[in-house]
Amino acid sequence: MLAAMAHPTFPDLATAPGIQRALDAAHQRLLALVHSLEPQQLALPYHPGVNPPLWEAGHAAFFFEVFLLRPWLGNKPLMPGLDNVWDSFDIDHEDRWRPGVVPDQAATLDYLARVHQALGECLASRPLTAADRYLYKYGLFHLYMHIESMTWARQTLGYPPPPFAGAVSPLEDPPPPPGDARVPAGRYRIGLPADPPDFAGRGFAFDNEKPGFLVDLPAFAIARTLVSNGQFLEFVTAGGYRNPDWWSWGGRKWLRDRAARDPDPTRPDGVAPEGPIYWKREGSDWRMRHFDRWLPLDPAQPVLHVSFWEAEAYCNWAGRRLPTEFEWEAAALGLTGESETPGRPYPWGAEFAPGRADLDITRLARPPVGALAAGDSPFGCRQMLGTCWEWTSSQFLPYPGFTADMYPYMSTLQFGYHKTVKGGSWATAAALIRGSYRQAYLPQRRDVFVGFRTCAKD
Repeated sequence: MLAAMAHPTFPDLATAPGIQRALDAAHQRLLALVHSLEPQQLALPYHPGVNPPLWEAGHAAFFFEVFLLRPWLGNKPLMPGLDNVWDSFDIDHEDRWRPGVVPDQAATLDYLARVHQALGECLASRPLTAADRYLYKYGLFHLYMHIESMTWARQTLGYPPPPFAGAVSPLEDPPPPPGDARVPAGRYRIGLPADPPDFAGRGFAFDNEKPGFLVDLPAFAIARTLVSNGQFLEFVTAGGYRNPDWWSWGGRKWLRDRAARDPDPTRPDGVAPEGPIYWKREGSDWRMRHFDRWLPLDPAQPVLHVSFWEAEAYCNWAGRRLPTEFEWEAAALGLTGESETPGRPYPWGAEFAPGRADLDITRLARPPVGALAAGDSPFGCRQMLGTCWEWTSSQFLPYPGFTADMYPYMSTLQFGYHKTVKGGSWATAAALIRGSYRQAYLPQRRDVFVGFRTCAKD
């Protein structure tokens, strides 16, 4: 198991053996996230921001069963009578925590094993059609998303990091040039075509990225790096959380009830005073909780776990603003209407290159914001993929011509109420993320691995 849990190579999802390797690696990570917790950690009390680990693991397997195995094999449910437990739309969030509702660890792990075995048998016995390949990828990418959410739940609850997390070694990179990156005015490509290009068998996009289109953007200036702990600390020590002038109406409301909305179960007072949720002050020093350890606050590392309201207030204090999602994507990919490679997925080009981004639960967002220069975008913006999701000022809305996927709730329930975040985090699977990828979070969320970069005001 430990070998399979090593840092995954970028999977080739064009072939049955490649899909099998990807399924095996993701399955082993899912098992490790369950096996590495003690019984009392699996039976934790209700928390509004996370899911119980056993329910989340079973739900990920249920997705494969409903959308792949049952249509292909005509099978009856592998756990009869429990569809309304594993289906996230049939069970209320609070009910997932009630004793006796979710099967115990042994039964859940047996269910995971049977689903995984059945997927392997289908790969070995069925011709790999384009339609089947799409379904394998959909299920696999859904599983990747739950591995990430199970990882941020460990941070929320103060548990140790995943046992397969990579070792954090120092990085030596030339610092980025001072000042902002300038993005010229132009017509930029946003999103992916309705039929995405097939990069090594990974021609796939969720419905909210499609269909792509062209947008005219005026010139703008965007920070080359993420906002660092040190920069955000200046806002904190300047009384940023006490001065309502920096906060919008929604931000001031969030300040009033933040402890109730987003409690930190590892702190007796519920929330860090006048700072990000996992920060605390000890005398003149600041510390940050990283999973189950309190570490000295590193000013060079990116600030994480800040809500949209905190990012917005920082921008107001600094005389800056958040980018729109279209500005962010233009700065990350630099694809104009005349580009020869529409849909190029990465800031550095068409091919994924390990070591250019903090992804796949490896470096744990520990490198400084100036590290990973090899992953710079065409305009010189650093760490636009991986490290942390980045807030934008944009509401999460459908693109013109939007059509829902086979799973109609993947995006539609988030439209209008959420903010768009971009770029992925250190816990995001490399096979999942790309510059066009969109994620939606409510503006009060800060349990997820989310930070931000800023733009100059016009």
